[in-house]
Amino acid sequence: MNIVRPRSASGLFGSKDYTDASRALNELQARRPIRVDSTGEALLVLPVEGLDDRRLTEFKELCRPAGLNLVVTQQRALALGIKSPAPLCVPISEMNAALILDLATETKIRCTAEIRSATPAAIAAVKLVKLTRGLPAVLVADVKGRTLDLGVPIVAVNAGAVDQFAVEAANRLVIASEASIPLTSGMTSRFVVFHDAMGADHVAIVVGAPDYKQPVPVRLHSACLTGDVFGSRRCDCGEQLRLAMNQLNCLGGGVILYLAQEGRGLGLANKMRAYELQDRGLDTCDANTTLGFDDDERDYGTAALMLKILNCSRILLLTNNPSKLDGLTSAGIEIAARIPLEAPVTPHNKRYLTTKAVRSGHQLSI
Repeated sequence: MNIVRPRSASGLFGSKDYTDASRALNELQARRPIRVDSTGEALLVLPVEGLDDRRLTEFKELCRPAGLNLVVTQQRALALGIKSPAPLCVPISEMNAALILDLATETKIRCTAEIRSATPAAIAAVKLVKLTRGLPAVLVADVKGRTLDLGVPIVAVNAGAVDQFAVEAANRLVIASEASIPLTSGMTSRFVVFHDAMGADHVAIVVGAPDYKQPVPVRLHSACLTGDVFGSRRCDCGEQLRLAMNQLNCLGGGVILYLAQEGRGLGLANKMRAYELQDRGLDTCDANTTLGFDDDERDYGTAALMLKILNCSRILLLTNNPSKLDGLTSAGIEIAARIPLEAPVTPHNKRYLTTKAVRSGHQLSI
């Protein structure tokens, strides 16, 4: 296997904007407040993920006399009965933590507060918090012109830097480690672990001895703890992974990209929230958008870069998902053919598979 080692980013830390955005992301992951600046505003931002009354009270005290607003995405706004082309700000001065979380996640709830369109800094804050795989909702207060006595410096980021951060971070993919691992199928394999700039690990499993002079059989597989590891019957993920392994064995080898994109890119905690909403009657797409996400948050730029590093520029793609075809093609990967992977339909996964076919355009015989 001829691996092209990715170049390291220029400079020790890269640009100041990139460094600021990266530090802000780390603070949000730790559920600490950050500041997002834009023309005419300086917002203190706290993620809603993990909010309780103590943290809410502390944040209110920090922001006083400015009032707090909850910023939600346009998808979540629609779930609240409000059509909007952009994220919205909702005043929450009299709400406790439980009510705020309900406003960010619950069904059958209507917002009666006086809302307004989110500002550029607020929109940037939501974009950044989505990268943490937390709930896509933040508390904000405008503290422009104030000096805050926090005891420690607060991380600040410019709103404009956030737009480019995710794109630049995706290109900062490095090989962390690799090793040969024997598989129960009898095939040899090599696990190549890629580490991205946002702390996620993606794995390329090179199975057998693929011929790189020919189109290489490839499966893009989003991690699914419930299906891949524990055999959940409400999705077809685990079965598709096993079908892909069997296909690669029959074809003499290939590559599986095991991507850290649990729950269509929502993350494991939000996937469980979506499952709970599905148990109340919503389908996969509506559950995801009710939480404030797109129905599918995955991006295949990282997968394309992994393939290029592995010298797989021409592939046979094992998939039923047209978005994977489009995403890889637009990123410069030539797809010679598609190989379908249809798992058996059961009473447990029929609704899920039907939703994928009807609403997401997956090429399934169902």
